[in-house]
Amino acid sequence: MPRAVISGTGAYVPTRVLTNKELESVIDTTADWILSRTGISERRIALPDEATSDLSYPAAKQALENAGLLATDIDATSH
Repeated sequence: MPRAVISGTGAYVPTRVLTNKELESVIDTTADWILSRTGISERRIALPDEATSDLSYPAAKQALENAGLLATDIDATSH
């Protein structure tokens, strides 16, 4: 009998987007150089007043919805 099951997943990203173009003004590089070497064109940055819990709450809520569960349905006690 399985002790843990992943029955739903969720995701959330911060609203602040940092583009390669913006990085050009901060470090000695170009947007094209970053993209060609990493494949990254933008990244999401948490705001100074955003905690990890602010990001994880919407993702956890979405995971519960995708699993068709309520938070009270989860039992995290050890046996």
